[in-house]
Amino acid sequence: MDHPAPFRPEDFAVYDPERMGKSTLFQSDRLLVGLNSFEPGQEHRLHAHAGMDKVYHVLAGRGVFLLEGREEPMEAGMMLIAPEGVLHGLRNNGSERLLVMAILAPSP
Repeated sequence: MDHPAPFRPEDFAVYDPERMGKSTLFQSDRLLVGLNSFEPGQEHRLHAHAGMDKVYHVLAGRGVFLLEGREEPMEAGMMLIAPEGVLHGLRNNGSERLLVMAILAPSP
């Protein structure tokens, strides 16, 4: 993909029936922008990042944000910011596909 150029992130979604799909839209030393693609029932388990902040932006579908000790409903248009060291994850508990943009800084 050439940058800068406008595009639709969903055109680069990768769905896998076995596990969460991942695709990278852009990566530099400072920033990673990717997609996490979930079939119904799939999840990205609780995890945290050392020295890195993460932003999730829900592009399509419904599910839950997994946080330490709780789950928060999500739907298209919602965003979650997980600062360094904060446990976070995602689960598609709906019946349709879930597509979430993930932005990490600095890039892993």
